[in-house]
Amino acid sequence: MPRLEPMSEHDLNQEQKAFLDRLNEGPRGSRGRIGLIGPYGVWARAPHVGEPAQRLGAALRFGTTLPENVKEVAICTVGAFYRAKFEFAAHRRLALLAGVSESALDQLQAGEPPTLEGDEALAHAFTDQMLRQHRPSQSTYEQLFEIFSETGLIELVSLIGYYCLVSHTLNAFDVELLDGMVNPFPGAD
Repeated sequence: MPRLEPMSEHDLNQEQKAFLDRLNEGPRGSRGRIGLIGPYGVWARAPHVGEPAQRLGAALRFGTTLPENVKEVAICTVGAFYRAKFEFAAHRRLALLAGVSESALDQLQAGEPPTLEGDEALAHAFTDQMLRQHRPSQSTYEQLFEIFSETGLIELVSLIGYYCLVSHTLNAFDVELLDGMVNPFPGAD
């Protein structure tokens, strides 16, 4: 059960409406109106925080040098680590579209090490090390640096941090799944 009272767009004040308008005018809104879903329904209540957060998220999702499959492996690794049901459910679909194997996503969802190869395996290892050890091993760092350069590594670290914020937001306020989403972590509520 969500911890915040449900809001509709009609309940928003001027600043909150402006936040939602800017969200929908950005790259996320290119596929249709976003609305008060996921972390945006929380951040709309504090648009002075939500606005810079959603801009950072847009830059990381739509403006990096990282391949989509690498980003989605990192995002799903964070979502699984925090058992953030909305995050994992939303990005599982995007990960599949980016070519990440369904079996690897099933393993992540089950809390098992995923069977991944190449850049995806490195992205998972880096993300997992950041979450569990708070820093990557020298070997993992060097391998990723060679593939993605300094810029790509900065983007990946920022992506991981951003999705930690998203996962904390979703979990703290117990944001509900949308119709059609399946809870990847039943019993985690």
